Amino acid sequence: MLAPSPAATDRAAPATAATSLPGGLKQRHLSMIALGGAVGAGLFVGSGVGIRAAGPAIVVAYVLAGGLVLLVMRMLAEMSAADPATGSFSVHAAKALGPWAGLTAGWLYWSLLVVSVAAEAIGAADIMTGWLPGVPGRVWMTLFMAAFTGSNLAAVRRFGDLEFWFAGLKVAAICVFLLLGALAVAGLLPGTAVPGTAHLTGHGGFLPHGWHGLALGLVAAVFAYGGLETVTIAAAESADPVRAVGRAARTVVWRICLFYIGSMAVIVTLLPWDGGTARTSPYSGTLERMGVPGAGNVMNAVVLVALLSAMNANIYGSSRMLYSLVHRGDAPRALGRVTPGGVPRNAVLASAAFGFAAVVLSVLWPESVFRFLLNAVGATILIVWFLIGLSQLRLRRRRALRGDAPPPVRMWLFPHLTRLSLLAIGAVLVVMALEPDSRTQVLCTGAWAALLIVCALVKERRGGARRAAAE
Repeated sequence: MLAPSPAATDRAAPATAATSLPGGLKQRHLSMIALGGAVGAGLFVGSGVGIRAAGPAIVVAYVLAGGLVLLVMRMLAEMSAADPATGSFSVHAAKALGPWAGLTAGWLYWSLLVVSVAAEAIGAADIMTGWLPGVPGRVWMTLFMAAFTGSNLAAVRRFGDLEFWFAGLKVAAICVFLLLGALAVAGLLPGTAVPGTAHLTGHGGFLPHGWHGLALGLVAAVFAYGGLETVTIAAAESADPVRAVGRAARTVVWRICLFYIGSMAVIVTLLPWDGGTARTSPYSGTLERMGVPGAGNVMNAVVLVALLSAMNANIYGSSRMLYSLVHRGDAPRALGRVTPGGVPRNAVLASAAFGFAAVVLSVLWPESVFRFLLNAVGATILIVWFLIGLSQLRLRRRRALRGDAPPPVRMWLFPHLTRLSLLAIGAVLVVMALEPDSRTQVLCTGAWAALLIVCALVKERRGGARRAAAE
């Protein structure tokens, strides 16, 4: 483990192994970091896309997607508990499938996070501009990027504390929403008529667009769950990574599923899927239906917190993934410099700089370059999940062949549920490839992944040639 002494100056870390950072995160930090990365605008705003595609059956879509992410996180928890590492699944992929897989998974996830940071900065700036139209959006973007770069350059515990309170506000908002929704559905909320099952069975029925609509809703639901993987990256910086990752993977996924599935059930019960949810945020429409004053501004405030929290978590996750890539020789050595406090300073700055560059591109070429970036990472999470499944399958079998003791956290019904997860991820990719609206994302992400694989294989071949020449 790389742990510079307090008197040491910044130094470049050796690019030889996936090394963990000194630590400082507690269990409460880990749980909220996972929530911070997963509960964002994709839930509060993007869920409207899934509702309009699947109708009331969006609840089923979120149940199915929740089941898939539960299996993926269980596989990831098994590998992370057995071998905690800052690079998490990219380290496991390298060990299971080869260096090409580790490089590909690491750079894919890094690109997803830094582009997401830009998208979140844009969304947060739009909200602030709506409240204070006299201040240009680029000013807010700059302020947000500077603030969260600074928070990530501080000791990791400070980052954890900030993310704890950010995510706590989001969780509190969802809990209040679910409580009010349950009271409204039960007829216990004054001034709100009880809809019964009218919105679930009317307006075209529970499956208004058939199984095709459910499939599209499932795609939207899968992407809403993305971001939970960050908890296994952060676990490597905790005092007890094995215990931390197992507990976080168990508890966080269930909380996320409760929030997501519960929210969807409340929304489609209280609002007609083809009317009240066809707005910027279906949550706003539901709050208006329940008579909450200033519902639009309330939701804007919640979405703003969600975006800022996700920005903070994604700068953290991208910098740690980049740091791990350095230690495996898959990124420039200079990016591995660590401060005396144990923060990978250059990795943080590089990740934030790319995020800020993407913000600039969104201002200069919103419909060309920035949209290309968004498409290039559109299906990334599915490829990462697929590599997680393949890695867990390979590593678990190797462990059994060596006669090693079972890992501290184990995948259920191995290898059957692992194979089922891989099939489900493949099916989602097929659905995306068949749909005109998402086909571009699959093709762009596939091209980006193919380029990374080619680069990794060329790097391996050159490394092999150098070793042969040295011998």
